[in-house]
Amino acid sequence: MRSLMRLTPRERRHHRLRKTLRGDGERPRLAVYRSLKHIGGQIIDDDKGSTLVGVSSSSKLMRTSLKHGGSLKAAQVVGEAIAKQAVGKGITRVVFDRGGYIYHGRVKAFAEAARKAGLQF
Repeated sequence: MRSLMRLTPRERRHHRLRKTLRGDGERPRLAVYRSLKHIGGQIIDDDKGSTLVGVSSSSKLMRTSLKHGGSLKAAQVVGEAIAKQAVGKGITRVVFDRGGYIYHGRVKAFAEAARKAGLQF
């Protein structure tokens, strides 16, 4: 880990958030990652240190259905897909980890699509 002085502002916000956010077996953590070209999410059980569900706009399944992975439409499709997979595995309640990103735009679209598809947070 780099020293806190060398971190980007987003990385500093993420470290601040992760001090208090923790996913467990009952309510795993839904972590979102956003880049310029893609968006993705993982549902993580921090107690076991394992990823339960993961979906990204760069995966083969999503690349065939999406023209561009860095759009609002892609964020909605990925949010809906991760929620459907999670509900299929019996996960309905999660803790949302926005990863230091501002809750706006693609991150907001991802979260709202996941809520609409059945996840509670």
